[in-house]
Amino acid sequence: MYNLPYTNKQINIPYLLKIGNGKICKIGKYLKDKNLPGVALFLGDGTEELVGAELRRGFGDNGINVVHGQVVSDISIESITQTAFQLPPATDVVVGIGGGKALDFAKYSAHLLRLPFVSVPTSTSNDGFCSPTSSLTVGGRRKTVKSSIPFGVVIDLDIIRNSPPVFFYSGLGDMVSKITALSDWKEAANRKLERYSDFASMLAYNSLDLLFIKHSFDIKAPEFQRSLITSLLMSGISMEVAGTSRPASGSEHLVSHALDEVCARPQMHGLQVGTAAYLCALLQNNPSTGGLRDILVKTGFFDFVGQNPFKKEEFLRALRLAPEIKRGFYTVLSEPDSYKRAVEFIDGDEILRELIK
Repeated sequence: MYNLPYTNKQINIPYLLKIGNGKICKIGKYLKDKNLPGVALFLGDGTEELVGAELRRGFGDNGINVVHGQVVSDISIESITQTAFQLPPATDVVVGIGGGKALDFAKYSAHLLRLPFVSVPTSTSNDGFCSPTSSLTVGGRRKTVKSSIPFGVVIDLDIIRNSPPVFFYSGLGDMVSKITALSDWKEAANRKLERYSDFASMLAYNSLDLLFIKHSFDIKAPEFQRSLITSLLMSGISMEVAGTSRPASGSEHLVSHALDEVCARPQMHGLQVGTAAYLCALLQNNPSTGGLRDILVKTGFFDFVGQNPFKKEEFLRALRLAPEIKRGFYTVLSEPDSYKRAVEFIDGDEILRELIK
């Protein structure tokens, strides 16, 4: 139980924020404008072929020097720490371009060295590109580790719109999970187990409004893609405001982490989270369950996941394991009857029967 007095706190937000078409070739100019000429560059697999030529042309035109370049494959905390402390003294900024692994590697390296980090996602699969955490392997197990929110976020919509549909569905699944995460957080606060931030909660709810209200439900539509990007960005900032991942991570994320451990072939993070969010909303008797269901139906999320359903035996094992993933972390899964009720929903709900077989 928290007994410390509540005080105002200083929060960090991205100082550099650029979202639009053709932004990759302008990264060099943005770094020049911020007087950050020495770059440690971390790329995802295949990213060099995707954006390398434009990126390096922009660097060359603006006098930006890549003092270290690396394609990321290993995201163990040991590998990142070793790399970070071997970066050249001329490193002024760390830039990560690609998917989650490259961004998490770069983000945590910058955090260790207290250097600015510029995040350049090439897909919208989750909100990690603007969060104050990194998903790394620690002792061989995937862990969420505290880091620093990016100094800059640059999103090239030309790159994003060419992503495969799975990345948009994954981002959508990660985004709607705020519904269940916020409910878990509020209940934990009611039980005096957590502090609750009204402002962080408001940011997270507003990020959901962008998805539920302001766009078409066609994942290929530019307005949907921009709304999803903006929503995921605001979700990351809400975690910085709260000083915890609570606004964006609750029972549904515990299920996803458990699936990562028990599944022979885990699915993409956001697909697991979105499916678990629907189940956990039912467990919570969440008043927003209908809205969550509607958006996942209308966008085709459920149909997409149903093409490669979860194995029921693995999903049930994950449900058993999920409450133990974070000890002392209250969610609806902490309730004694949660597993029994979850099994009843999986067997009785027509949507879940198609997603978990």
